[in-house]
Amino acid sequence: MRLTNLIIVIFCLFSLAACGEGGGPATPVKPIHPADIPAQPQTGGSFVEASIGEPSNLITILSTDRPSHEVASRIYVNLLKYDKNINLVPYAAKSYEVLDGGKLLKFTLRNDIYWTDGVQLTAEDVEYTYRLTIDPKTPTAYAGNFKQVKSFRLTGKFSFEVEYEKPFAKALVSWATDILPKHALEGEDLLNTKYSRQPLGAGPYKLKEWTPGSQVVLEANPDFFEGRPYIDEVVYRIIPDMGTQFLELKAGNLDTVSLNPLQYLYQTSGPGWDGSFNKFKYTASAYSFLGFNFKHPFFQDVRVRQAIDYAIDRREIIKGVLYGLGEPANGPYEPGTWQYNVDVKPRKFNLAESRRLLAEAGWSDTDGDGILDKDGRPFAFSIITNQGNTQRIKCGIIIQHRLKDLGIKVEVRAIEWAAFLKEFIDKGRFDAIILGWNILQDPDIYNVWHSSMAVNGGLNFIHYINPELDELLSKGRYLVKQEERKPIYDKVQRILHDDVPYCFLYVPMTLPIVKARVQNITAAPAGIAYNFNQWWIPQTLQHQP
Repeated sequence: MRLTNLIIVIFCLFSLAACGEGGGPATPVKPIHPADIPAQPQTGGSFVEASIGEPSNLITILSTDRPSHEVASRIYVNLLKYDKNINLVPYAAKSYEVLDGGKLLKFTLRNDIYWTDGVQLTAEDVEYTYRLTIDPKTPTAYAGNFKQVKSFRLTGKFSFEVEYEKPFAKALVSWATDILPKHALEGEDLLNTKYSRQPLGAGPYKLKEWTPGSQVVLEANPDFFEGRPYIDEVVYRIIPDMGTQFLELKAGNLDTVSLNPLQYLYQTSGPGWDGSFNKFKYTASAYSFLGFNFKHPFFQDVRVRQAIDYAIDRREIIKGVLYGLGEPANGPYEPGTWQYNVDVKPRKFNLAESRRLLAEAGWSDTDGDGILDKDGRPFAFSIITNQGNTQRIKCGIIIQHRLKDLGIKVEVRAIEWAAFLKEFIDKGRFDAIILGWNILQDPDIYNVWHSSMAVNGGLNFIHYINPELDELLSKGRYLVKQEERKPIYDKVQRILHDDVPYCFLYVPMTLPIVKARVQNITAAPAGIAYNFNQWWIPQTLQHQP
């Protein structure tokens, strides 16, 4: 089947689904009028959202999955946080200083923060979190940044200082991490402690209920130091399929979901939607990719990886999967930012070049069955992705058919989220994978790409090892000045482009929809959730379906 026809088929299938799911919500949501909204915020109500998977562990240094970190972000506090413009600002820290050219950090904590069991949060909790993270016995993917610390010194009950051997570019960002309670966790077996599912925090919310496989319920912390959140409860319903999430939104059972482009463009306007929901659109600080497992013999030849990259037409993916609501990705950095290398040009779709590279690498169809082979082994492999993410699945189908044109047989498998992480990602049990990463504000991507992270459970789960890249990543993180770092990360992007450990696919648009009854939502560079504690629901609408 020609790929243009394939895209038409995919579009038609999902358009039929749109017709089947079209119209207004099954349970009509009352349009909101200005007269319904009081002048001042009101407390109370529940906010229900969907989670693609169940949290794996709410001691977040032990987890790498998004559901765990989303829930934990409302339970714990950090020394620093990002504001709406993605600038680091004090949070649990009252103040901080950067001294000695960046080699010395001094922090003073607020003295009005309490764990939800009534114990005061102090600098000893920060010290405990730091030492726990760097402990070789702690199975964490986040130790790297903290291992750069030369010394940690308590200077008072609410103050401490951190010294580095040399300036470390991500020093401040490192301390924007969850603070853990020393008095609760000290002496606990982290792999078996009750606190992984009954976390003790000091944030705006605390755990009320966790029903495995169903939902996680948080309740407002009345003693939160920044003031009690307006919304009483936040409910995360575990719905591992985005199509089902949308149906639940239409049924009135969710307050928000992340829409896919089809839903955003064609299924959420008109009666039952207009005036009842608010939609938002902004470029995500994230990219999706096709990654190769470097333990697989097929992908150890750069010519094979380049051939596959040439066979992917990002324009077709943007049109056929994102309906134009996205842009092609070309590396791990966001276009328009200082770290992006404009001289690295994306590969243009070119099947002829793909065939040339594959032939050069020794792949040919020796038995005439339409599948390339080498040394008696057919070129067949599988691409896995997480169940419920229709964009990634459709992207895999398009890649599957393009590679079929080259004589490569591809199976696309979607796997339930928990098994996807524990049995496949963490253990490196895959040929190739479609997944995504957030694009960080700092260009240091050591934790994902350095060879030291190419271990089971590490973030370099494709096991990519490149000594030149290692050297650049190690050097770049110890430079502070932008003009000194720029050439380093330009080379990083060049290596990733030339060596193709990932085929960078697309940067999507983020498309959240929220019931109009929820007030004080404003989109900003940080998205819409940066001020979630100030969201509120009028009392007359708190029980509205």
